[in-house]
Amino acid sequence: MNWEKVGGLLPVIVQDHQTAEVLMFGVMTPEALKKTLTEQVVTFFSRTKNRLWTKGETSGNFLKVVNYTLDCDQDTLLITVNPIGNTCHLGNVSCFDGVSNQLPWVFFSQLEKLLESRKNGDPDSSYTAALYAKGTKRIAQKVGEEGVEVALAATVQDKEELVNEAADLLYHATVLLHDQDLSWQDVIAVLKRRHGQ
Repeated sequence: MNWEKVGGLLPVIVQDHQTAEVLMFGVMTPEALKKTLTEQVVTFFSRTKNRLWTKGETSGNFLKVVNYTLDCDQDTLLITVNPIGNTCHLGNVSCFDGVSNQLPWVFFSQLEKLLESRKNGDPDSSYTAALYAKGTKRIAQKVGEEGVEVALAATVQDKEELVNEAADLLYHATVLLHDQDLSWQDVIAVLKRRHGQ
């Protein structure tokens, strides 16, 4: 790291490890970087407070480090994290909430979190909670039904129906994964492993 090149303040982009959503931007001094890497919790240099500042020190919404890397010019750091609570001081998930939550895969990841949160919910409160309450057999049956409907829509070349049925299939498959204490992250890990073979 060439600290002279960045004037002693390293630009840092923080990204959610699971959703890939960009959560915030900050800067680090060598001391802030050392503290972050040692404690595995993101610590910035606050220019307004003129001191080291651990994100979450007052709110409890810490950013737990998963991985990090410098960019190709060695003058910007990307840190992937598991956030504890919302990152933005305005109560939003991201400081860039207006754009990042509109990205397709960020939306899907947020939807997966929402479905997981309804796992032990009141069955009268939502279809998802009611589906979980009916148990694995019913959830698996719904996945099978939706899979057949996807195939049928494709065979008759009905693209609109295909997209709608594929959405139903993904939804029910997500619920089934969560029912079995799994997630799409587990599925992606298998795909990555296969891709590397």
